[in-house]
Amino acid sequence: MFIVTPIPAFNDNYIWALSTSADPDAAIVVDPGDATPVQQWLAQEHKTLKAILITHHHNDHTGGAKALHEQYDAPVYGPANSPYDGITHPLKTGESIELLGQTLNVHEVPAHTRDHISYLHLDTTPQLFCGDTLFLAGCGRLFEGTAKQMLTAMQYFASLADNTEVYCTHEYSLANLTFAASVEPENSDIQQARQHCHQLRQADKPTLPSSIGQEKRINPFMRTSETDVVRAAEHFCGNPLQTDVEVLAALREWKNQF
Repeated sequence: MFIVTPIPAFNDNYIWALSTSADPDAAIVVDPGDATPVQQWLAQEHKTLKAILITHHHNDHTGGAKALHEQYDAPVYGPANSPYDGITHPLKTGESIELLGQTLNVHEVPAHTRDHISYLHLDTTPQLFCGDTLFLAGCGRLFEGTAKQMLTAMQYFASLADNTEVYCTHEYSLANLTFAASVEPENSDIQQARQHCHQLRQADKPTLPSSIGQEKRINPFMRTSETDVVRAAEHFCGNPLQTDVEVLAALREWKNQF
Protein backbone atom coordinates (compact mmCIF):
# COMPACT_ATOMS: atom_id res chain seq x y z
CA MET A 1 0.00 0.00 0.00
CA PHE A 2 1.24 3.48 -0.81
CA ILE A 3 1.86 6.00 1.92
CA VAL A 4 0.04 9.03 0.49
CA THR A 5 0.99 12.57 1.49
CA PRO A 6 -0.83 15.71 0.27
CA ILE A 7 1.36 18.56 -0.96
CA PRO A 8 -0.84 21.68 -1.13
CA ALA A 9 -0.46 23.88 -4.23
CA PHE A 10 -2.15 27.05 -5.53
CA ASN A 11 -5.44 27.85 -3.80
CA ASP A 12 -7.00 24.40 -3.52
CA ASN A 13 -4.90 21.80 -5.37
CA TYR A 14 -3.35 18.72 -3.83
CA ILE A 15 -0.29 17.15 -5.40
CA TRP A 16 -0.22 13.60 -4.06
CA ALA A 17 3.15 12.18 -3.06
CA LEU A 18 3.33 8.38 -2.96
CA SER A 19 5.98 6.43 -1.10
CA THR A 20 6.40 3.00 0.52
CA SER A 21 7.93 1.73 3.73
CA ALA A 22 9.96 -0.74 1.68
CA ASP A 23 11.66 2.05 -0.29
CA PRO A 24 11.59 5.07 2.05
CA ASP A 25 14.00 7.19 0.01
CA ALA A 26 11.87 7.17 -3.15
CA ALA A 27 8.64 8.93 -4.11
CA ILE A 28 6.14 9.40 -6.94
CA VAL A 29 4.01 12.50 -7.42
CA VAL A 30 0.57 12.78 -9.02
CA ASP A 31 -0.39 15.91 -11.00
CA PRO A 32 2.42 18.32 -10.07
CA GLY A 33 0.99 21.62 -11.22
CA ASP A 34 3.84 23.45 -9.49
CA ALA A 35 7.39 22.11 -9.09
CA THR A 36 8.39 24.26 -6.11
CA PRO A 37 6.30 22.68 -3.33
CA VAL A 38 7.29 19.23 -4.61
CA GLN A 39 10.98 20.14 -4.59
CA GLN A 40 10.63 21.53 -1.07
CA TRP A 41 8.85 18.40 0.16
CA LEU A 42 11.38 16.05 -1.45
CA ALA A 43 14.27 17.96 0.14
CA GLN A 44 12.57 18.07 3.53
CA GLU A 45 11.77 14.34 3.47
CA HIS A 46 15.13 13.36 1.90
CA LYS A 47 13.45 11.55 -0.96
CA THR A 48 14.28 11.16 -4.64
CA LEU A 49 11.56 11.49 -7.25
CA LYS A 50 11.20 8.28 -9.25
CA ALA A 51 8.14 8.98 -11.40
CA ILE A 52 5.48 11.56 -12.26
CA LEU A 53 1.85 10.61 -12.91
CA ILE A 54 -0.40 12.92 -14.93
CA THR A 55 -4.19 12.48 -15.09
CA HIS A 56 -4.97 15.18 -17.70
CA HIS A 57 -3.44 18.12 -19.50
CA HIS A 58 -4.65 21.14 -17.50
CA ASN A 59 -1.76 23.34 -16.40
CA ASP A 60 -2.57 23.14 -12.70
CA HIS A 61 -1.84 19.41 -13.03
CA THR A 62 1.12 19.51 -15.40
CA GLY A 63 2.85 22.87 -14.89
CA GLY A 64 5.65 21.53 -12.70
CA ALA A 65 6.25 18.24 -14.50
CA LYS A 66 8.89 19.48 -16.95
CA ALA A 67 11.12 20.98 -14.26
CA LEU A 68 10.80 17.87 -12.08
CA HIS A 69 11.46 15.56 -15.01
CA GLU A 70 14.61 17.48 -15.88
CA GLN A 71 15.86 17.69 -12.31
CA TYR A 72 15.30 14.06 -11.37
CA ASP A 73 15.23 12.35 -14.78
CA ALA A 74 11.87 10.93 -13.65
CA PRO A 75 9.62 9.37 -16.29
CA VAL A 76 6.31 11.14 -16.88
CA TYR A 77 3.29 8.84 -17.23
CA GLY A 78 0.04 10.16 -18.65
CA PRO A 79 -2.81 9.71 -21.13
CA ALA A 80 -1.79 8.57 -24.61
CA ASN A 81 -4.12 11.09 -26.30
CA SER A 82 -3.02 14.09 -24.24
CA PRO A 83 -2.23 17.48 -25.82
CA TYR A 84 0.37 17.92 -23.07
CA ASP A 85 3.67 17.14 -24.77
CA GLY A 86 5.73 16.31 -21.68
CA ILE A 87 4.53 12.71 -21.31
CA THR A 88 7.33 10.17 -21.81
CA HIS A 89 5.24 7.06 -21.13
CA PRO A 90 1.74 7.29 -22.72
CA LEU A 91 -0.98 5.10 -21.22
CA LYS A 92 -4.39 3.70 -22.17
CA THR A 93 -7.20 1.76 -20.51
CA GLY A 94 -6.16 -1.76 -19.54
CA GLU A 95 -2.48 -0.96 -19.16
CA SER A 96 -0.66 -1.12 -15.85
CA ILE A 97 2.60 0.27 -14.53
CA GLU A 98 4.93 -0.99 -11.81
CA LEU A 99 6.41 1.69 -9.56
CA LEU A 100 8.11 1.34 -6.18
CA GLY A 101 7.18 -2.34 -6.25
CA GLN A 102 3.46 -1.51 -6.56
CA THR A 103 1.12 -1.91 -9.52
CA LEU A 104 -1.16 0.85 -10.79
CA ASN A 105 -3.97 0.04 -13.24
CA VAL A 106 -4.94 2.67 -15.81
CA HIS A 107 -8.49 3.47 -16.86
CA GLU A 108 -9.60 6.22 -19.23
CA VAL A 109 -12.27 8.48 -17.70
CA PRO A 110 -12.80 11.29 -20.24
CA ALA A 111 -15.45 13.95 -19.58
CA HIS A 112 -13.73 16.80 -17.73
CA THR A 113 -11.17 16.61 -20.54
CA ARG A 114 -10.89 14.24 -23.47
CA ASP A 115 -7.53 12.94 -22.26
CA HIS A 116 -8.36 12.12 -18.62
CA ILE A 117 -7.18 8.87 -17.01
CA SER A 118 -7.24 7.46 -13.49
CA TYR A 119 -4.78 5.25 -11.63
CA LEU A 120 -5.96 2.42 -9.36
CA HIS A 121 -3.71 0.65 -6.87
CA LEU A 122 -5.31 -2.63 -5.85
CA ASP A 123 -4.49 -3.72 -2.31
CA THR A 124 -6.31 -4.66 0.89
CA THR A 125 -7.37 -1.02 0.86
CA PRO A 126 -7.36 0.04 -2.82
CA GLN A 127 -6.29 3.58 -3.71
CA LEU A 128 -7.71 5.60 -6.61
CA PHE A 129 -6.05 8.71 -8.07
CA CYS A 130 -8.78 10.27 -10.17
CA GLY A 131 -7.65 13.83 -10.94
CA ASP A 132 -10.62 16.09 -11.68
CA THR A 133 -13.18 13.48 -12.77
CA LEU A 134 -14.48 12.37 -9.38
CA PHE A 135 -14.48 14.70 -6.36
CA LEU A 136 -15.79 14.19 -2.86
CA ALA A 137 -19.54 14.69 -3.44
CA GLY A 138 -18.93 16.01 -6.95
CA CYS A 139 -17.51 15.64 -10.43
CA GLY A 140 -15.46 17.81 -12.76
CA ARG A 141 -16.92 20.35 -15.14
CA LEU A 142 -17.59 19.06 -18.64
CA PHE A 143 -15.01 21.23 -20.37
CA GLU A 144 -14.30 18.88 -23.28
CA GLY A 145 -16.46 15.80 -22.79
CA THR A 146 -20.10 14.87 -22.44
CA ALA A 147 -22.56 13.93 -19.73
CA LYS A 148 -22.66 10.42 -21.19
CA GLN A 149 -18.89 10.11 -20.77
CA MET A 150 -19.13 11.38 -17.20
CA LEU A 151 -21.87 8.87 -16.40
CA THR A 152 -19.67 6.10 -17.80
CA ALA A 153 -16.84 7.28 -15.57
CA MET A 154 -19.14 7.37 -12.52
CA GLN A 155 -20.31 3.83 -13.30
CA TYR A 156 -16.70 2.67 -13.47
CA PHE A 157 -15.91 4.29 -10.12
CA ALA A 158 -19.07 2.80 -8.58
CA SER A 159 -17.89 -0.67 -9.68
CA LEU A 160 -14.81 -0.42 -7.46
CA ALA A 161 -14.68 -1.79 -3.93
CA ASP A 162 -16.45 0.37 -1.36
CA ASN A 163 -13.28 0.69 0.73
CA THR A 164 -11.31 2.18 -2.19
CA GLU A 165 -9.71 5.43 -1.06
CA VAL A 166 -10.47 8.33 -3.42
CA TYR A 167 -7.68 10.85 -3.96
CA CYS A 168 -8.94 13.68 -6.15
CA THR A 169 -6.88 16.82 -6.68
CA HIS A 170 -8.91 19.76 -5.36
CA GLU A 171 -10.27 20.79 -1.97
CA TYR A 172 -13.81 21.30 -3.24
CA SER A 173 -15.53 19.15 -0.62
CA LEU A 174 -17.49 21.73 1.38
CA ALA A 175 -18.83 23.49 -1.72
CA ASN A 176 -19.75 20.14 -3.28
CA LEU A 177 -21.50 19.00 -0.11
CA THR A 178 -23.51 22.23 0.03
CA PHE A 179 -24.74 21.47 -3.48
CA ALA A 180 -25.39 17.80 -2.64
CA ALA A 181 -27.48 18.90 0.34
CA SER A 182 -29.57 21.07 -1.97
CA VAL A 183 -30.19 18.06 -4.20
CA GLU A 184 -30.96 15.70 -1.31
CA PRO A 185 -31.84 17.75 1.79
CA GLU A 186 -33.08 14.64 3.64
CA ASN A 187 -29.89 12.63 3.08
CA SER A 188 -28.36 12.16 6.54
CA ASP A 189 -25.09 10.82 5.08
CA ILE A 190 -24.56 14.16 3.34
CA GLN A 191 -25.22 16.03 6.59
CA GLN A 192 -22.72 13.86 8.46
CA ALA A 193 -20.11 14.32 5.73
CA ARG A 194 -20.59 18.11 5.83
CA GLN A 195 -20.07 18.18 9.59
CA HIS A 196 -16.98 15.96 9.38
CA CYS A 197 -15.43 17.93 6.50
CA HIS A 198 -16.15 21.22 8.23
CA GLN A 199 -14.31 19.99 11.32
CA LEU A 200 -11.35 18.90 9.21
CA ARG A 201 -11.12 22.26 7.44
CA GLN A 202 -11.44 24.11 10.76
CA ALA A 203 -8.35 22.14 11.85
CA ASP A 204 -6.65 23.01 8.51
CA LYS A 205 -6.66 19.36 7.45
CA PRO A 206 -7.58 17.92 4.05
CA THR A 207 -11.05 16.42 3.66
CA LEU A 208 -9.50 13.69 1.52
CA PRO A 209 -9.36 10.84 0.88
CA SER A 210 -13.00 9.99 0.46
CA SER A 211 -14.08 6.43 -0.28
CA ILE A 212 -16.13 4.85 -3.03
CA GLY A 213 -18.63 3.64 -0.43
CA GLN A 214 -19.10 7.17 0.85
CA GLU A 215 -19.45 8.57 -2.66
CA LYS A 216 -22.24 6.11 -3.41
CA ARG A 217 -24.11 7.54 -0.41
CA ILE A 218 -23.47 11.28 -0.87
CA ASN A 219 -22.43 12.11 -4.44
CA PRO A 220 -25.39 13.19 -6.60
CA PHE A 221 -23.43 12.40 -9.77
CA MET A 222 -23.16 8.76 -8.62
CA ARG A 223 -26.82 8.72 -7.51
CA THR A 224 -28.57 9.57 -10.79
CA SER A 225 -31.02 6.65 -10.41
CA GLU A 226 -32.16 7.68 -6.92
CA THR A 227 -35.76 8.98 -6.91
CA ASP A 228 -34.99 12.08 -4.84
CA VAL A 229 -32.07 13.00 -7.09
CA VAL A 230 -34.13 12.56 -10.25
CA ARG A 231 -36.95 14.70 -8.83
CA ALA A 232 -34.54 17.44 -7.78
CA ALA A 233 -32.92 17.48 -11.22
CA GLU A 234 -36.35 17.61 -12.90
CA HIS A 235 -37.39 20.48 -10.65
CA PHE A 236 -34.23 22.39 -11.64
CA CYS A 237 -34.69 22.01 -15.38
CA GLY A 238 -38.50 22.04 -15.43
CA ASN A 239 -38.74 18.92 -17.58
CA PRO A 240 -39.19 15.19 -17.02
CA LEU A 241 -35.91 13.30 -17.33
CA GLN A 242 -35.90 9.81 -18.82
CA THR A 243 -32.32 8.59 -18.44
CA ASP A 244 -29.39 8.75 -16.04
CA VAL A 245 -27.47 10.74 -18.67
CA GLU A 246 -30.20 13.40 -18.71
CA VAL A 247 -30.19 13.53 -14.91
CA LEU A 248 -26.42 13.90 -14.76
CA ALA A 249 -26.47 16.62 -17.43
CA ALA A 250 -29.12 18.54 -15.49
CA LEU A 251 -27.19 18.16 -12.23
CA ARG A 252 -23.98 19.36 -13.82
CA GLU A 253 -25.70 22.45 -15.29
CA TRP A 254 -27.30 23.12 -11.91
CA LYS A 255 -23.92 22.85 -10.21
CA ASN A 256 -22.39 25.21 -12.79
CA GLN A 257 -24.95 27.85 -11.77
CA PHE A 258 -24.98 27.04 -8.06
